Amino acid sequence: MGARIAGWLLLIVFLIVIVGVALVGFAMYSGRVAVPDKWNPFAPLDVREPRGPLTSIKLWRIAHDHALCMAALDRSGVAYRPIADSSKPAGCELNDVLRVTQSDVQYSGPFLATCPLAVGMALFEHQTLQPAAEEIFGQPVRKIEHVGSFACRNVNNQEEGARSQHASANAIDLSGFVLESGRRVTFARWDGDSSDAVFLHRLHDGACRAFNTTLGPDYNALHRMHFHVDMGPYRLCR
Repeated sequence: MGARIAGWLLLIVFLIVIVGVALVGFAMYSGRVAVPDKWNPFAPLDVREPRGPLTSIKLWRIAHDHALCMAALDRSGVAYRPIADSSKPAGCELNDVLRVTQSDVQYSGPFLATCPLAVGMALFEHQTLQPAAEEIFGQPVRKIEHVGSFACRNVNNQEEGARSQHASANAIDLSGFVLESGRRVTFARWDGDSSDAVFLHRLHDGACRAFNTTLGPDYNALHRMHFHVDMGPYRLCR
């Protein structure tokens, strides 16, 4: 009899907790309870704020909610313009894609990007790129060099196989970084213990937190001279 009562009490407590969590969640979602954005899982991601315990959840949400992603992008400082959807060529359709021109840093050229990729770039710049540059070189990065985002092709340019994330503008290849002084950091200095190498390895670690997939020089020869970063469905840090 006592065990049965204890079981019912546990069930009641469990239900009270579930209802309480649901009510708090609804209050936060509806704005009836004022919670700092950093601690509110329903608030748009702010790439300028230090990474917190809810950052990963917010990144997941923007990947599945275009309006929420655009809200995060609009507060990030990224300059962009939407481009028309395209259904050709087959297998390389572009939907809800943007032309990104610059952020707080310059780019070597405009590039096409999905909203999650553009937000990932902004997060990478604010949370990893500039802090690492200031710490290691004592100056910020002025320009990010890249070798493109959209390319209608399969993974590793194979004739058969899965489409690359580049085929939907959901990936970009980063090839170098120009500091405020004009000093250029490239992947030719990846190996060793020079300040350039330390910087590039720091960027690799941070990119793995900002993007779903990061492939660098240690992955294979095809990535020897750049970082491939994308917001595809798989988590990979190599």
